[in-house]
Amino acid sequence: MDIDLVFKIAAIGIIVAVLNQLLIRSGREDQAMMTTLAGLIVVLSMLVQQISELFINIKSLFNL
Repeated sequence: MDIDLVFKIAAIGIIVAVLNQLLIRSGREDQAMMTTLAGLIVVLSMLVQQISELFINIKSLFNL
């Protein structure tokens, strides 16, 4: 796992937090919630890919 993944997740979190605050202050709570959910889905998809690679490496390590 590279440190780049951590920076990408942090950048997505910061962008989503700023957008969330801007949308809430402008009275668009529904769009703020959708933005938060979209950010969560993007980060979870990134993590699922990394976990998949981890399991592939573990399988090859133990010759399963």
